[in-house]
Amino acid sequence: MSCPICANQTDARYRPFCSRRCADIDLAKWLGGGYALPSNDPEDADRLEEALEQEAQKPH
Repeated sequence: MSCPICANQTDARYRPFCSRRCADIDLAKWLGGGYALPSNDPEDADRLEEALEQEAQKPH
């Protein structure tokens, strides 16, 4: 099996990655929205707008 980030051979400690570095790169992609799928559903846009409005109204 090869690492999905760099294609090197995987290491059992970091499976399915070859190293901690590649595991961290993958995690950063998830957290940064790099794996998000675009949506054309208008309900998704409405929910996003509502969530943003609610977040803006919270005291920070």
